[in-house]
Amino acid sequence: MLAGRRYRLELDFGQVLIAEKVAGICRSVWNTALEQRREYRRRGAYIGYAQQCAQLAEAKADFPWLAEAPAQVLQQILKDLDQACRRHGTWKIRWKSRARWKPSFRFPTPAHTPVEKLGRKWGRVFLPKFGWAKFRLSRPLGGRVKSATVCFDGRHWFVSFLIDDGLPGAAEHLLPGTEAGVDRGVVTAATTSEGEFFDRAHVTEHTVSTHTPPGEGEPGGAFLSAKEAERYLRLQRRLVRTQRGSKRRKKVVAALGALMGRLRTRRADFNTQTAHRLTRDHATVVVEDLQVTNMTASAKGTLERPGKNVAQKSGLNQAILNKGWYGLERALISKARYTGSVIVKVNPAYTSQRCSACTAVDPKSRESQAVFRCTTCGHVEHADVNAAKNIKNRKAAGLVVSGRGDLQAPAGSVKRQAPRSIARGTHCAPRAAA
Repeated sequence: MLAGRRYRLELDFGQVLIAEKVAGICRSVWNTALEQRREYRRRGAYIGYAQQCAQLAEAKADFPWLAEAPAQVLQQILKDLDQACRRHGTWKIRWKSRARWKPSFRFPTPAHTPVEKLGRKWGRVFLPKFGWAKFRLSRPLGGRVKSATVCFDGRHWFVSFLIDDGLPGAAEHLLPGTEAGVDRGVVTAATTSEGEFFDRAHVTEHTVSTHTPPGEGEPGGAFLSAKEAERYLRLQRRLVRTQRGSKRRKKVVAALGALMGRLRTRRADFNTQTAHRLTRDHATVVVEDLQVTNMTASAKGTLERPGKNVAQKSGLNQAILNKGWYGLERALISKARYTGSVIVKVNPAYTSQRCSACTAVDPKSRESQAVFRCTTCGHVEHADVNAAKNIKNRKAAGLVVSGRGDLQAPAGSVKRQAPRSIARGTHCAPRAAA
Protein backbone atom coordinates (compact mmCIF):
# COMPACT_ATOMS: atom_id res chain seq x y z
CA MET A 1 0.00 0.00 0.00
CA LEU A 2 1.01 3.60 -0.49
CA ALA A 3 2.13 5.56 2.56
CA GLY A 4 3.94 8.81 3.33
CA ARG A 5 7.22 9.43 5.13
CA ARG A 6 8.30 12.97 6.07
CA TYR A 7 11.82 14.00 7.06
CA ARG A 8 13.53 17.29 7.89
CA LEU A 9 16.03 18.40 5.28
CA GLU A 10 19.38 19.91 6.20
CA LEU A 11 20.07 22.17 3.21
CA ASP A 12 23.12 24.35 2.91
CA PHE A 13 22.87 28.06 2.11
CA GLY A 14 23.09 27.56 -1.65
CA GLN A 15 20.46 24.80 -1.66
CA VAL A 16 18.10 27.01 0.37
CA LEU A 17 18.39 29.72 -2.28
CA ILE A 18 17.69 27.17 -5.01
CA ALA A 19 14.65 25.86 -3.12
CA GLU A 20 13.22 29.36 -2.71
CA LYS A 21 13.83 30.12 -6.38
CA VAL A 22 12.23 26.86 -7.59
CA ALA A 23 9.22 27.41 -5.32
CA GLY A 24 8.76 30.92 -6.74
CA ILE A 25 8.96 29.63 -10.31
CA CYS A 26 6.36 26.94 -9.53
CA ARG A 27 4.03 29.56 -8.07
CA SER A 28 4.44 31.74 -11.17
CA VAL A 29 3.78 28.81 -13.52
CA TRP A 30 0.65 27.83 -11.57
CA ASN A 31 -0.82 31.34 -11.60
CA THR A 32 0.01 31.92 -15.28
CA ALA A 33 -1.43 28.58 -16.36
CA LEU A 34 -4.57 29.18 -14.30
CA GLU A 35 -5.10 32.62 -15.83
CA GLN A 36 -4.60 31.11 -19.29
CA ARG A 37 -7.26 28.49 -18.61
CA ARG A 38 -9.68 31.14 -17.38
CA GLU A 39 -9.04 33.30 -20.44
CA TYR A 40 -9.78 30.34 -22.69
CA ARG A 41 -12.99 29.65 -20.78
CA ARG A 42 -14.08 33.28 -21.22
CA ARG A 43 -13.78 32.80 -24.99
CA GLY A 44 -15.65 29.50 -24.86
CA ALA A 45 -12.52 27.47 -25.67
CA TYR A 46 -10.53 24.90 -23.74
CA ILE A 47 -6.83 24.22 -23.17
CA GLY A 48 -5.48 21.09 -21.49
CA TYR A 49 -2.29 19.78 -19.97
CA ALA A 50 -0.68 18.67 -23.25
CA GLN A 51 -1.05 22.09 -24.88
CA GLN A 52 0.18 23.96 -21.80
CA CYS A 53 3.15 21.62 -21.41
CA ALA A 54 4.19 22.25 -25.02
CA GLN A 55 3.82 25.99 -24.57
CA LEU A 56 5.90 25.85 -21.39
CA ALA A 57 8.78 24.23 -23.31
CA GLU A 58 8.58 27.02 -25.90
CA ALA A 59 8.41 29.72 -23.21
CA LYS A 60 11.82 28.69 -21.84
CA ALA A 61 13.45 30.24 -24.92
CA ASP A 62 11.93 33.66 -24.13
CA PHE A 63 12.16 33.36 -20.33
CA PRO A 64 15.47 31.67 -19.40
CA TRP A 65 14.66 31.80 -15.67
CA LEU A 66 12.11 29.01 -16.23
CA ALA A 67 15.01 26.64 -17.01
CA GLU A 68 16.40 27.17 -13.50
CA ALA A 69 13.68 24.84 -12.15
CA PRO A 70 13.68 21.08 -12.93
CA ALA A 71 11.51 20.32 -15.96
CA GLN A 72 9.69 17.45 -14.24
CA VAL A 73 8.70 19.74 -11.36
CA LEU A 74 7.10 22.29 -13.70
CA GLN A 75 5.33 19.54 -15.63
CA GLN A 76 3.98 18.18 -12.35
CA ILE A 77 2.61 21.63 -11.49
CA LEU A 78 0.66 21.66 -14.76
CA LYS A 79 -0.58 18.11 -14.07
CA ASP A 80 -1.81 19.07 -10.62
CA LEU A 81 -3.57 22.12 -12.06
CA ASP A 82 -5.22 20.01 -14.75
CA GLN A 83 -6.51 17.51 -12.18
CA ALA A 84 -7.77 20.31 -9.92
CA CYS A 85 -9.62 22.00 -12.78
CA ARG A 86 -11.22 18.72 -13.86
CA ARG A 87 -12.34 17.96 -10.32
CA HIS A 88 -13.50 21.37 -9.09
CA GLY A 89 -13.81 23.58 -12.16
CA THR A 90 -11.53 26.33 -13.45
CA TRP A 91 -13.22 29.15 -11.56
CA LYS A 92 -13.01 27.49 -8.13
CA ILE A 93 -9.24 27.02 -8.16
CA ARG A 94 -7.35 29.54 -6.03
CA TRP A 95 -4.28 31.56 -6.86
CA LYS A 96 -1.05 30.78 -5.06
CA SER A 97 -0.36 33.94 -3.10
CA ARG A 98 3.22 34.67 -2.09
CA ALA A 99 2.08 35.67 1.40
CA ARG A 100 -0.26 32.74 2.15
CA TRP A 101 1.08 29.91 0.00
CA LYS A 102 3.31 27.27 1.60
CA PRO A 103 6.21 26.71 -0.84
CA SER A 104 6.29 23.15 -2.17
CA PHE A 105 7.19 21.23 -5.31
CA ARG A 106 7.26 17.56 -6.26
CA PHE A 107 9.67 15.27 -8.09
CA PRO A 108 7.41 12.57 -9.62
CA THR A 109 10.14 10.31 -11.07
CA PRO A 110 11.77 8.02 -8.45
CA ALA A 111 14.70 7.24 -10.77
CA HIS A 112 15.77 10.90 -10.55
CA THR A 113 15.62 11.02 -6.74
CA PRO A 114 17.71 8.11 -5.36
CA VAL A 115 17.88 7.76 -1.58
CA GLU A 116 20.87 6.52 0.39
CA LYS A 117 21.33 5.75 4.08
CA LEU A 118 24.37 7.41 5.64
CA GLY A 119 24.02 6.04 9.14
CA ARG A 120 21.58 5.35 11.93
CA LYS A 121 20.31 8.94 12.09
CA TRP A 122 21.08 10.40 8.67
CA GLY A 123 20.23 9.78 5.05
CA ARG A 124 20.56 11.68 1.81
CA VAL A 125 18.50 12.14 -1.34
CA PHE A 126 19.58 13.38 -4.76
CA LEU A 127 17.38 16.18 -6.06
CA PRO A 128 17.82 17.53 -9.60
CA LYS A 129 19.34 21.05 -9.60
CA PHE A 130 20.11 20.61 -5.88
CA GLY A 131 22.53 17.72 -5.76
CA TRP A 132 22.73 15.50 -2.69
CA ALA A 133 20.74 16.80 0.29
CA LYS A 134 20.97 15.33 3.79
CA PHE A 135 17.88 14.61 5.88
CA ARG A 136 17.27 13.32 9.39
CA LEU A 137 16.38 9.65 9.22
CA SER A 138 13.87 9.78 12.08
CA ARG A 139 12.25 6.53 10.92
CA PRO A 140 13.03 3.89 8.29
CA LEU A 141 11.61 4.38 4.83
CA GLY A 142 10.10 0.92 4.89
CA GLY A 143 9.37 0.68 1.19
CA ARG A 144 10.13 1.70 -2.36
CA VAL A 145 10.08 5.43 -3.11
CA LYS A 146 7.46 6.52 -5.67
CA SER A 147 7.89 10.32 -5.52
CA ALA A 148 9.46 13.06 -3.41
CA THR A 149 7.91 16.38 -2.36
CA VAL A 150 9.92 19.25 -0.92
CA CYS A 151 8.04 21.79 1.20
CA PHE A 152 8.72 24.61 3.64
CA ASP A 153 6.96 24.47 7.02
CA GLY A 154 7.71 26.77 9.92
CA ARG A 155 11.41 27.53 9.70
CA HIS A 156 12.67 24.38 8.00
CA TRP A 157 12.50 22.54 4.69
CA PHE A 158 11.12 19.00 4.64
CA VAL A 159 11.05 16.17 2.14
CA SER A 160 8.06 13.81 1.97
CA PHE A 161 8.43 10.46 0.23
CA LEU A 162 5.49 8.57 -1.19
CA ILE A 163 6.45 4.93 -0.72
CA ASP A 164 5.02 1.53 -1.52
CA ASP A 165 5.49 -0.48 1.66
CA GLY A 166 4.52 -3.75 -0.04
CA LEU A 167 2.04 -4.66 2.71
CA PRO A 168 -1.27 -6.15 1.59
CA GLY A 169 -4.45 -4.57 2.86
CA ALA A 170 -6.13 -6.46 5.68
CA ALA A 171 -9.16 -8.28 4.32
CA GLU A 172 -10.72 -8.94 7.73
CA HIS A 173 -10.42 -7.44 11.19
CA LEU A 174 -9.01 -9.51 14.06
CA LEU A 175 -12.08 -8.70 16.17
CA PRO A 176 -15.05 -9.19 13.83
CA GLY A 177 -18.38 -7.85 15.01
CA THR A 178 -16.97 -5.12 17.24
CA GLU A 179 -18.50 -1.71 16.59
CA ALA A 180 -18.10 1.80 17.98
CA GLY A 181 -19.72 5.15 17.31
CA VAL A 182 -17.49 8.23 17.53
CA ASP A 183 -18.77 11.71 18.34
CA ARG A 184 -16.44 14.66 17.65
CA GLY A 185 -16.77 17.72 19.84
CA VAL A 186 -15.18 21.05 20.71
CA VAL A 187 -14.55 20.23 24.40
CA THR A 188 -13.57 16.58 23.99
CA ALA A 189 -11.99 15.75 20.65
CA ALA A 190 -13.60 12.30 20.30
CA THR A 191 -16.00 10.25 22.43
CA THR A 192 -16.96 6.64 21.75
CA SER A 193 -20.24 4.87 22.40
CA GLU A 194 -18.40 2.70 24.97
CA GLY A 195 -17.67 5.76 27.12
CA GLU A 196 -14.06 6.43 26.14
CA PHE A 197 -12.91 10.04 25.91
CA PHE A 198 -9.99 10.90 23.63
CA ASP A 199 -8.41 14.28 24.18
CA ARG A 200 -5.05 15.89 24.70
CA ALA A 201 -5.30 18.44 27.47
CA HIS A 202 -1.55 19.12 27.80
CA VAL A 203 1.31 19.00 25.35
CA THR A 204 3.30 16.63 27.59
CA GLU A 205 0.59 13.97 27.47
CA HIS A 206 -0.13 11.46 24.75
CA THR A 207 -3.59 10.34 23.70
CA VAL A 208 -5.85 10.38 26.75
CA SER A 209 -8.30 7.51 26.87
CA THR A 210 -10.26 7.23 30.09
CA HIS A 211 -13.72 6.25 31.19
CA THR A 212 -14.02 9.44 33.22
CA PRO A 213 -15.22 12.45 31.23
CA PRO A 214 -13.24 15.68 31.59
CA GLY A 215 -14.74 18.36 33.76
CA GLU A 216 -17.10 20.76 32.08
CA GLY A 217 -15.34 23.99 31.19
CA GLU A 218 -11.82 22.53 31.08
CA PRO A 219 -9.83 23.56 28.00
CA GLY A 220 -9.65 20.09 26.51
CA GLY A 221 -7.53 19.42 23.48
CA ALA A 222 -5.07 22.31 23.90
CA PHE A 223 -2.11 21.55 21.64
CA LEU A 224 -0.17 24.57 22.93
CA SER A 225 1.10 24.96 26.48
CA ALA A 226 0.13 27.99 28.55
CA LYS A 227 3.45 29.70 27.84
CA GLU A 228 3.19 28.95 24.12
CA ALA A 229 -0.35 30.32 23.99
CA GLU A 230 0.83 33.49 25.73
CA ARG A 231 3.73 33.80 23.29
CA TYR A 232 1.28 33.35 20.40
CA LEU A 233 -0.79 36.30 21.60
CA ARG A 234 2.34 38.44 22.02
CA LEU A 235 3.45 37.62 18.49
CA GLN A 236 0.00 38.47 17.15
CA ARG A 237 0.15 41.90 18.82
CA ARG A 238 3.67 42.43 17.54
CA LEU A 239 2.56 41.49 14.03
CA VAL A 240 -0.11 44.18 14.03
CA ARG A 241 2.50 46.85 14.83
CA THR A 242 4.81 45.89 11.95
CA GLN A 243 4.76 47.28 8.44
CA ARG A 244 4.08 45.11 5.44
CA GLY A 245 7.24 44.04 3.63
CA SER A 246 9.56 44.96 6.51
CA LYS A 247 12.27 42.64 7.83
CA ARG A 248 10.77 42.83 11.31
CA ARG A 249 7.45 41.57 10.01
CA LYS A 250 9.18 38.64 8.29
CA LYS A 251 10.81 37.65 11.58
CA VAL A 252 7.49 37.76 13.41
CA VAL A 253 5.78 35.73 10.66
CA ALA A 254 8.59 33.15 10.83
CA ALA A 255 8.20 32.86 14.61
CA LEU A 256 4.44 32.43 14.26
CA GLY A 257 4.96 29.81 11.57
CA ALA A 258 7.32 27.81 13.78
CA LEU A 259 4.84 27.93 16.68
CA MET A 260 1.89 26.86 14.54
CA GLY A 261 4.03 24.17 12.94
CA ARG A 262 4.49 22.55 16.35
CA LEU A 263 0.73 22.78 16.92
CA ARG A 264 -0.03 21.04 13.63
CA THR A 265 2.50 18.31 14.36
CA ARG A 266 1.04 17.60 17.80
CA ARG A 267 -2.50 17.59 16.42
CA ALA A 268 -1.54 15.16 13.64
CA ASP A 269 0.19 12.92 16.20
CA PHE A 270 -2.92 12.94 18.39
CA ASN A 271 -5.20 12.08 15.46
CA THR A 272 -2.89 9.25 14.37
CA GLN A 273 -2.76 7.71 17.85
CA THR A 274 -6.52 8.02 18.32
CA ALA A 275 -7.23 6.47 14.91
CA HIS A 276 -4.84 3.62 15.69
CA ARG A 277 -6.63 2.84 18.96
CA LEU A 278 -10.09 2.98 17.40
CA THR A 279 -9.29 0.85 14.33
CA ARG A 280 -7.28 -1.65 16.37
CA ASP A 281 -10.10 -2.31 18.85
CA HIS A 282 -13.14 -2.09 16.54
CA ALA A 283 -13.96 -3.72 13.23
CA THR A 284 -16.52 -1.00 12.43
CA VAL A 285 -16.11 2.66 13.33
CA VAL A 286 -19.11 4.91 12.74
CA VAL A 287 -18.62 8.67 12.40
CA GLU A 288 -20.79 11.60 11.36
CA ASP A 289 -20.62 12.76 7.76
CA LEU A 290 -19.61 16.32 8.64
CA GLN A 291 -18.86 18.97 6.02
CA VAL A 292 -16.15 20.72 8.05
CA THR A 293 -15.41 23.28 5.33
CA ASN A 294 -19.00 24.47 5.30
CA MET A 295 -19.29 24.33 9.09
CA THR A 296 -16.25 26.60 9.55
CA ALA A 297 -17.25 29.17 6.93
CA SER A 298 -17.21 32.81 8.03
CA ALA A 299 -20.45 34.48 9.14
CA LYS A 300 -19.45 38.03 8.16
CA GLY A 301 -21.83 38.17 5.22
CA THR A 302 -21.81 41.17 2.85
CA LEU A 303 -22.29 44.92 3.14
CA GLU A 304 -25.91 44.59 2.03
CA ARG A 305 -26.62 41.61 4.32
CA PRO A 306 -24.17 41.57 7.25
CA GLY A 307 -23.92 38.41 9.30
CA LYS A 308 -25.15 37.87 12.84
CA ASN A 309 -23.19 36.65 15.88
CA VAL A 310 -19.95 36.94 13.94
CA ALA A 311 -17.72 36.80 17.02
CA GLN A 312 -19.45 33.70 18.41
CA LYS A 313 -19.28 31.95 15.03
CA SER A 314 -15.61 32.83 14.71
CA GLY A 315 -14.88 31.27 18.10
CA LEU A 316 -16.79 28.11 17.18
CA ASN A 317 -14.94 27.85 13.87
CA GLN A 318 -11.59 28.15 15.66
CA ALA A 319 -12.58 25.51 18.21
CA ILE A 320 -13.59 23.05 15.46
CA LEU A 321 -10.38 23.62 13.51
CA ASN A 322 -8.23 23.31 16.64
CA LYS A 323 -9.70 19.88 17.40
CA GLY A 324 -8.84 18.57 13.93
CA TRP A 325 -12.16 16.93 13.04
CA TYR A 326 -11.27 16.37 9.40
CA GLY A 327 -7.76 15.19 10.27
CA LEU A 328 -9.18 12.50 12.56
CA GLU A 329 -11.50 11.29 9.80
CA ARG A 330 -8.62 11.04 7.32
CA ALA A 331 -6.45 9.25 9.89
CA LEU A 332 -9.22 6.69 10.51
CA ILE A 333 -9.51 5.94 6.80
CA SER A 334 -5.74 5.58 6.49
CA LYS A 335 -5.35 3.29 9.50
CA ALA A 336 -8.34 1.17 8.46
CA ARG A 337 -6.37 -0.09 5.45
CA TYR A 338 -3.96 -1.94 7.75
CA THR A 339 -6.42 -3.30 10.34
CA GLY A 340 -9.32 -4.25 8.07
CA SER A 341 -11.71 -1.90 9.86
CA VAL A 342 -14.66 -0.38 8.03
CA ILE A 343 -15.37 3.33 8.40
CA VAL A 344 -19.07 4.22 8.17
CA LYS A 345 -20.38 7.76 7.70
CA VAL A 346 -23.92 8.58 8.80
CA ASN A 347 -26.27 11.54 8.70
CA PRO A 348 -25.45 13.78 11.69
CA ALA A 349 -28.94 15.27 12.06
CA TYR A 350 -30.30 15.33 15.66
CA THR A 351 -27.63 13.00 17.06
CA SER A 352 -27.08 15.33 20.02
CA GLN A 353 -30.81 15.87 20.70
CA ARG A 354 -32.01 12.27 20.38
CA CYS A 355 -32.26 9.95 23.37
CA SER A 356 -30.30 6.75 22.82
CA ALA A 357 -32.73 4.84 25.08
CA CYS A 358 -36.18 5.84 23.75
CA THR A 359 -35.17 7.63 20.48
CA ALA A 360 -37.22 10.74 21.44
CA VAL A 361 -35.92 14.02 19.98
CA ASP A 362 -36.11 17.15 22.12
CA PRO A 363 -33.62 20.07 22.20
CA LYS A 364 -34.47 20.61 25.89
CA SER A 365 -33.00 17.21 26.74
CA ARG A 366 -29.52 18.66 26.23
CA GLU A 367 -29.29 20.49 29.56
CA SER A 368 -25.65 21.51 29.12
CA GLN A 369 -22.57 20.62 27.17
CA ALA A 370 -21.95 17.49 29.27
CA VAL A 371 -25.41 16.51 30.62
CA PHE A 372 -28.19 14.84 28.62
CA ARG A 373 -31.47 14.25 30.48
CA CYS A 374 -34.31 12.92 28.35
CA THR A 375 -37.55 14.82 28.89
CA THR A 376 -39.59 11.77 27.82
CA CYS A 377 -38.13 8.76 29.65
CA GLY A 378 -35.80 10.47 32.13
CA HIS A 379 -32.66 8.74 30.82
CA VAL A 380 -29.51 10.53 32.09
CA GLU A 381 -26.13 10.16 30.43
CA HIS A 382 -23.11 12.14 29.35
CA ALA A 383 -24.19 14.12 26.29
CA ASP A 384 -21.23 13.08 24.14
CA VAL A 385 -21.66 9.39 24.97
CA ASN A 386 -25.38 9.62 24.17
CA ALA A 387 -24.57 11.22 20.80
CA ALA A 388 -21.96 8.52 20.07
CA LYS A 389 -24.56 5.81 20.73
CA ASN A 390 -26.98 7.51 18.34
CA ILE A 391 -24.25 7.63 15.71
CA LYS A 392 -23.59 3.93 16.19
CA ASN A 393 -27.31 3.12 15.86
CA ARG A 394 -27.43 4.86 12.46
CA LYS A 395 -24.90 2.54 10.88
CA ALA A 396 -27.48 1.00 8.55
CA ALA A 397 -28.00 4.36 6.82
CA GLY A 398 -24.31 5.15 6.42
CA LEU A 399 -21.66 4.74 3.76
CA VAL A 400 -18.84 2.22 4.02
CA VAL A 401 -15.56 3.89 3.10
CA SER A 402 -12.15 2.29 2.87
CA GLY A 403 -9.78 5.12 2.07
CA ARG A 404 -8.54 3.96 -1.33
CA GLY A 405 -11.24 1.39 -1.97
CA ASP A 406 -8.83 -1.52 -1.50
CA LEU A 407 -10.66 -3.22 1.35
CA GLN A 408 -13.75 -4.13 -0.59
CA ALA A 409 -12.18 -7.19 -2.18
CA PRO A 410 -8.95 -9.14 -1.71
CA ALA A 411 -7.83 -8.28 -5.24
CA GLY A 412 -8.64 -4.57 -4.86
CA SER A 413 -11.52 -2.58 -6.21
CA VAL A 414 -11.58 -1.04 -9.66
CA LYS A 415 -12.65 2.47 -8.65
CA ARG A 416 -10.70 4.53 -6.13
CA GLN A 417 -13.66 6.72 -5.14
CA ALA A 418 -17.32 6.02 -4.53
CA PRO A 419 -19.92 7.57 -6.86
CA ARG A 420 -21.07 11.06 -5.88
CA SER A 421 -24.59 9.91 -4.94
CA ILE A 422 -23.18 7.25 -2.61
CA ALA A 423 -20.41 9.46 -1.24
CA ARG A 424 -23.04 11.84 0.14
CA GLY A 425 -24.53 9.00 2.16
CA THR A 426 -27.71 8.82 0.12
CA HIS A 427 -29.36 5.55 -0.74
CA CYS A 428 -31.76 5.22 -3.64
CA ALA A 429 -34.60 2.78 -3.18
CA PRO A 430 -35.14 0.37 -6.09
CA ARG A 431 -38.01 1.13 -8.39
CA ALA A 432 -41.08 -0.94 -8.06
CA ALA A 433 -41.77 -3.31 -10.90
CA ALA A 434 -44.33 -1.98 -13.32
